[in-house]
Amino acid sequence: MAKQMSVFTLKGNIGRINFFENKDGFQAREKGGVSKNRIMTDPKFARVRENIAEFTANAEAVKLLRTAMRPAVQKITDTKLHVRLVNKMMQVLKSDPINRRGERKVQEGDWSMLAGVELNSTTPLSQTLKIHVDPIDTPTDWGVTVPAFSPSDDIILAQGATHLRFFLAGVSLDFEAGITTLVTSPSAEIPVELAAGPVNLSILKSQVPHSHKVLVFGVEFLQIVNGENYPLLNSSNGAGVILLTERS
Repeated sequence: MAKQMSVFTLKGNIGRINFFENKDGFQAREKGGVSKNRIMTDPKFARVRENIAEFTANAEAVKLLRTAMRPAVQKITDTKLHVRLVNKMMQVLKSDPINRRGERKVQEGDWSMLAGVELNSTTPLSQTLKIHVDPIDTPTDWGVTVPAFSPSDDIILAQGATHLRFFLAGVSLDFEAGITTLVTSPSAEIPVELAAGPVNLSILKSQVPHSHKVLVFGVEFLQIVNGENYPLLNSSNGAGVILLTERS
């Protein structure tokens, strides 16, 4: 490590040289890093290895969940969803009460922490719907009942929408096998200029048989012209939320 001797002291980077100050004065050193081999073998980096292992496990869990949900929520555009899911799932992983640090798993954590996660931070479901929708959870099925509503009064409509559609999606995951199931229950297409009666949607739990389950509820906005359904390609197209979770 070199010491700066000039009357002019530097801080920052010039090329591959890093200039900095510590207790010994102003120093300079060439950029470098710890080798991968040292990180993976040196006892001093035990915490780093644990963090890497859990970050990798978390990333795989997030990928599996997003892949499972994608067909149901692909029209809901949120570029920040992945980051938010990574952060939330890491909280789930760290709640694992069984495994030691570095070996904790999402599937052993508090799965209920995922309930309430918004799938579109630009237009959250909690702000899009002005009506209250409670989930229905029985031993055999999941469901929701949307009370009678007026779209123009009770829903923040996406610009250009002529119709809307509610959907319910049941997702189950087997983390060990890396497999998932998805079942959806969409409503009919509802004109935005007309008042609508109650909407009932349900999914049998037997259709989503894997150990970890989530129930997703949302709304999509459509533009129907001469009988043709055109998806709205903007960030306010729809909103959704993970309503319920279950671990068996």
